Amino acid sequence: MTTDTTSNTTNPTVTTPTTWQLGDRTVNRIGLGAMRLMGMPWDEAPRSRDSALAVLRRAVELGVNHIDTAAFYFTPTRSANELISTALQPYGDDLVITTKVGPARSRDGAMEPMARPDELRAQVEENLRQLGRDHLDVVNLRWGTRMAGEGREPDSLAEHFGALAELREAGLVRHLGVSNVLAGQLAEALGIAPVVCVQNQYGLTNREDDDVLALCGERGIAFVPFFAVGAAVPGASPAGGPDETGTAEVAAVAAAHGATPAQVRLAWTLHRGPHVLAIPGTGSVTHLEENVAASALRLTADELAVLDAVA
Repeated sequence: MTTDTTSNTTNPTVTTPTTWQLGDRTVNRIGLGAMRLMGMPWDEAPRSRDSALAVLRRAVELGVNHIDTAAFYFTPTRSANELISTALQPYGDDLVITTKVGPARSRDGAMEPMARPDELRAQVEENLRQLGRDHLDVVNLRWGTRMAGEGREPDSLAEHFGALAELREAGLVRHLGVSNVLAGQLAEALGIAPVVCVQNQYGLTNREDDDVLALCGERGIAFVPFFAVGAAVPGASPAGGPDETGTAEVAAVAAAHGATPAQVRLAWTLHRGPHVLAIPGTGSVTHLEENVAASALRLTADELAVLDAVA
């Protein structure tokens, strides 16, 4: 891992590594979430195809080598996987594409029941076709029928995760992860097959998964928050408008660094541990560049203490 080291004697700057091992692959800790490439339901208008392709190509130019996607990320006229395939093939050797299986959506966009274990192979194969790959780098089992921000089921995921472990043994999948899980479900998955990442909702004002984050750190597993800056963006989560908690504190830290509030929230997230990655989603090249730049933002111990106290 690479670490920037900057400090002063009165108020040391807290250093963070810039990369992490995701399975056997080295990734930069700021990645890209593909869900927002096409635009979201609350956006005024869908984003253009050209702008989405530009974001993906610019991301790779900036060194982003971890992209998160899913076959169920689509709108009536756009598909995240198709956009990735069009923009980035032939894929670079260092590019890691992570996808999710479990949930499904009908053609009109409505959520369908959680896939049965015997249906997961078809979902994996659909991702392979859409992305133009002969294997998937990382597949997360996205647990539960509900989407982010609407709760999680505490029941067993063993049968589903076991089905993915069989696909890993068959060579269709290189590494496995889990998403939207509780600590007990992560432990259950670890008893079946290696887990390289956990993708849960987490951020400055949403820390109910501190126990999962800690368990990941103990086991050398990447913890990959989604909606890490959601509270800073109106409508960025299914809950609706922005959470105003900590707005003043974040603004003060941002002003001290000449940064944006979203950059401060991302930097705080990365400071939660060297195993914490970030996959902020955007359909804007400008916001993409700001997100990537957040990896260089070094917060002081005092600033981290202020932000830690927000929640």
